[in-house]
Amino acid sequence: MTDLREPAHRVDPRARSMWAVECAAGAAVLVVAALVGAVVWTEYAARWWGVAVIAVGALAYVLGVPRWRYLVHRWEITDTAVYTQRGWWARERRIAPMSRVQTVDYTQGPLARLFGLATLTVTTASAAGALRIDGLDRAEALALVDQLTLRAEEAGGDAT
Repeated sequence: MTDLREPAHRVDPRARSMWAVECAAGAAVLVVAALVGAVVWTEYAARWWGVAVIAVGALAYVLGVPRWRYLVHRWEITDTAVYTQRGWWARERRIAPMSRVQTVDYTQGPLARLFGLATLTVTTASAAGALRIDGLDRAEALALVDQLTLRAEEAGGDAT
């Protein structure tokens, strides 16, 4: 029987940079909106303090979240199961037995391509949904697709 232990492998270290860019894009939209609001509402004397607070919060988000995600996100593939752990606010740890694997998908968004990373999605016969491993090295993700496909086939079962 498999146990709900912490998976052995971290995602690629470049994932921190990719997540930082994602966070920075979202934070930039928020800071620009705050700046526009500060310019539009001229009668509010402390409006620039609000912008400063939002900017400091956004900076903390950009610096903190990618590091935290990197510490939390883990994965492991054994002969019998796929283990994942993800999340930065709420942590999720899951196991999918090889006999339950239905499909293995490889995806790369534009930002992931820029950083040479990819996402592996393992769809199972589970109501909880697919398991995702974000931030894998592109070549490693492609090799894992092949490895998982073979192991799932060897495990047999009807994946239901």
